[in-house]
Parts: sequence; structure tokens; C-alpha cells
Amino acid sequence: MKKTFFLKQDLSFWTNWKWQLQNRITTKEELENFFSLSIQEKEIFDKAEKIFNFAVTPYYVSLANPSDPHCPIRKQIIPQALELIQTSYERQDPLYEENYMPVKGVTHRYPDRALWYLSHVCPVYCRFCTRKRKVGNSFNTPRKEDWKKALEYFQEHKEIKEVILSGGDPLSLSDTSLSYLIGELKRISHINHIRIHTRYPVTLPFRITSELCMIFKENFPIFVVTHFNHPKEITLESKEAIRKLIQEGNAIVLNQNVLLKGINDNAEILKDLFYQLVNIGVKPYYLHQCDEVYGSSGFKVPIQEGIKIMKQLRGFISGICLPNYVVDLTGGGGKVPLPTDYLIKENAESLIFENFQEEIFKIQK
Repeated sequence: MKKTFFLKQDLSFWTNWKWQLQNRITTKEELENFFSLSIQEKEIFDKAEKIFNFAVTPYYVSLANPSDPHCPIRKQIIPQALELIQTSYERQDPLYEENYMPVKGVTHRYPDRALWYLSHVCPVYCRFCTRKRKVGNSFNTPRKEDWKKALEYFQEHKEIKEVILSGGDPLSLSDTSLSYLIGELKRISHINHIRIHTRYPVTLPFRITSELCMIFKENFPIFVVTHFNHPKEITLESKEAIRKLIQEGNAIVLNQNVLLKGINDNAEILKDLFYQLVNIGVKPYYLHQCDEVYGSSGFKVPIQEGIKIMKQLRGFISGICLPNYVVDLTGGGGKVPLPTDYLIKENAESLIFENFQEEIFKIQK
């Protein structure tokens, strides 16, 4: 990384998460301090920022190889031409979250759980984000009066057993706000547990402070779902963030990632990712088919290809390392698993299976 861009700053602030947020790269000109952009990339950038906000932390951009156009970090940062095109299948709100929003910020689609959108801010705005319609836009952020209405909704709806804090990124809120919101949820007797979806351990791991972890510990159990897409994102800094979450915060840490064309659509890359995650104490939870959000076609891996990759993993890596491959159905249908079918034939008395090594086995019905 060309740290010359930050020579005006005192680099002792590098590990300060608020400094990182305040010094995010948000313009094409700033980005060119790190990457040599082609004329085409510059043109695409200008057009793309009219559709979707751009921001990346100094930390995350430092993970990219500026001389490699195929770098998986670089590909997650720089806008690409297909982002400007909306296919017939793509939607601004593919999961119909706004259709299931009884109060501002709350999506209640599944009977027993609700998602609470708390912040419009992310350390990095992922190019494939399913909420690109609203992240980065402050008017979408629920205010304190909206928090009150959301908490009243959770209190009234006793079928809700789980609340998922999301955004943007919920950890963009202050420790004071998070402590208050988590504490209020914990006071609702029918809520069984709280889940927090965050990419901070990946894109800005310095946010995971001992003070934040103490809030999690005091409100055990807290489930933290991270979002590592590639082994290159597992750094010394991110490992330390995970260690703090587990050892200081007593958090149960899971990972969800998106299957992304040209980034991780390879069994060996995913195998490496999943093993490394388990090694640092993170359970691979979901491998998502890329949502059909406006401009996502350049990232989309055909589902049959995804199923093939999963068959290349099952049996070849530990079951603890294997996530569920799922698709969140466009139109608000919710998540469904994408099965790899090993039952190839059945008759009146038996079932015929093919195992992970393509050997045939017969068992009784």
C-alpha cells in the first residue's frame, strides 16, 4: 500500500477505528493513490458513484495488491462495468425487506425472528451489497424515536425469539448506543438471543475493542456473524479481533460469505478459507448465492456451478468447516438450502447413493 497518502497524518492513529472511518477513501482521486486505474475504470467509477456510494478503509485497501488486476480485495473495492446494468431479474430491493417493515428499520419476514437495521454506515461499501439502495444515505438511518417504536414492536410480538442487528453495519454505532440497545432487547423476556451481523472484523478489525467485548460478555449469549469472503482477508489484525470477540466477549462467532465470481468461486480457495476460519474459532455458517440486486451480474456464479463446488468440498473437508449453501429468494421468499443430491436412484427395496468419491452404494429403504 502507498502509505504516502497518509503522511500528513500521524500514523500512530492507524489502529484507531474512528480515525480509519474518518479517513476512508471516498473519491476516485483518493483511490488513485493506491491503484493505477485505467481510463475505462475511471469512467465506470464516475458512473457507478451516481448509483452506489463508495468508501473503503485505509486498512482494507492496504490488503489489496495494487499491481494485480485479479486481486480478490481489489475486485471487491473497484466498481466494474456490469454494475451499471440492471438485468431483468435484478431488483433494488431483491429480498423485499421494505415490504416486511412494520416499523422503520425492522424487517419481520420470518415468524420467529426480526432484522433490525440500525446504521447506514459501513467501513467498506461492498460492490455486491444487497442493500446498496440505502447504505451510505443518512436519511435511511433509524433515529432514537424509531428505536423506541422498534423496541415496542419487539415487546408486543411475543413470537419473536431472535433479533438480528444489521445495517449498514450495527457496530458503526457507539459503544453507549450498542450497550443501551442490546440491554433493552435483553430485558424482553421472550427474546431468546441476539445476533449481530458485521463486517468490521474483516474491513476494520480495530473496532473490536476490549470495551465493546465487555458489552457482549455482559449480555451473553451474543452471536456475531462475520463476513470473510477470501483467505486474504484473514490477517493478524482480523485474527486478533476474533480472539477478542471469543475470549474477551464470550461471543459465539460464525461466518457468512457470498459466492463471488472471480473472487472465491473455486473449491480450493473456499477450502482454505473455511479451514482458516475454523482455526481461529469461527464456524462457517452460510455460503450465500449472490443476491439478485441491481448491478450484481458481474459477481454472480451460476447456481449449478455453486452446487458443483459444494460437491467438491463435502467429504474432502471436515464437516465443521462446511457451511450451508443457500439462496435468499428474490421477492421475499426467504433463504432455502441448495442441496447437493447424492441420492441417484431408488427402487422398491433400496436407495442408490453416490458418495463424495463418486462410488456407488446401496442401502435398504
